[in-house]
Amino acid sequence: MPQKSAKHIKQKTNAQLSLEFHPLTPGRWRDFETLFGKNGACEGCWCMWWRIPYSQFIRQKNEMNRKAIKEIVDSGKVPGILAYFDGAPVGWCAIAPREEYLRLERSRILKRVDEKPVWSVTCFFVAKEFRCKGLTSELLKAAVKYAGGRGAKIVEGYPTDLKKEELPDAFVYTGLASAFVKAGFREVARRSEKRPIMRRFL
Repeated sequence: MPQKSAKHIKQKTNAQLSLEFHPLTPGRWRDFETLFGKNGACEGCWCMWWRIPYSQFIRQKNEMNRKAIKEIVDSGKVPGILAYFDGAPVGWCAIAPREEYLRLERSRILKRVDEKPVWSVTCFFVAKEFRCKGLTSELLKAAVKYAGGRGAKIVEGYPTDLKKEELPDAFVYTGLASAFVKAGFREVARRSEKRPIMRRFL
């Protein structure tokens, strides 16, 4: 698999990007590691935040979280979609059936809207050189296509309804509402002023 870094890539607008999207499988694990880097995307998260209780997450930050997500990948489950530009991994979108996200199921603000089965988009990570270029919306479209191909009828997300300039990148890891709108999602519930629940119906 390609192991190039995104650092060599010049700034481009979304219209200039030629992207590829692939589910994270064992053969693409090293690309995932390359994108997330030594910090595991954000303070050792390795995209385990929504999957385990908070106390467990704190205990196993960094290396243990990396091993935990690798076990998921090695088991044959696909925890998300990777975006590539010029052979380099440049973006990530976590998507899975909602019941795989333990903390999401326990959330008061993001509790289920109804009993319909949904797939949930919980997290994004985009290489610094590719932020603010529309990559989140493209990742969402790829994630919806992937879930739809596996029988999903509803894909759900939990973005932040703010302008990106109001928060550091690390605080908008669930995406911005504007990106979800561009990807064809619409709001179906809001229990917090800045945290809508949005759905794309397939």
